[in-house]
Amino acid sequence: MPTDPRVDAHIDASAEFARPLLTWMRARVHAAVPEVEESIKWARPAFTLGGRPFAMMVAFKRHCSFGFWEHAAGSWNKDGQDPQVEQFRRVTSFADLPDAATFEAMVRAAAERLATGAPPKRPPRKARPELPVPAELAAALAADSTARTTFDGFPPSGRRDYCEWIGEAKRPETRARRVEESIAWLREGKRRNWQYQ
Repeated sequence: MPTDPRVDAHIDASAEFARPLLTWMRARVHAAVPEVEESIKWARPAFTLGGRPFAMMVAFKRHCSFGFWEHAAGSWNKDGQDPQVEQFRRVTSFADLPDAATFEAMVRAAAERLATGAPPKRPPRKARPELPVPAELAAALAADSTARTTFDGFPPSGRRDYCEWIGEAKRPETRARRVEESIAWLREGKRRNWQYQ
């Protein structure tokens, strides 16, 4: 089982409750698909298969997570009432995980789909309602037709990024600074996260 010492270091640096959980998930992945390789991607333990992203796990302060790169690897219904689980987003104890055989079956199903190139079954995405434009941004857009045209031309997700960023600011001076930056970026035709595109 090829392991990466950086994954060992991540597990060792994790909260005490998370160490046995991460160790168990890691062991299940290797048991199910022995040819999987480990690495660190985005500061998280990652598994690759044939050089392609396969799965990731990470520990936070109060929970840890495990997920397949492609969703719909298989599903597990925790208690017959919860929705089917494909990604384990809030693992705080072994009660949040299926038994070893079920977990390994999910890992094998994900590996098989990755090998065959079968497209993942994705649930239909629910349309998110349009966010109200914060008053400060609305006033600034009304005073700048170029920025307003750019803002109105964005898809809902592009407008939402600006509205959320400004709306989540707690202090008035922070909101004012964000509105000023937003108008400057909009004048240049830029999306909110233009630096990462």
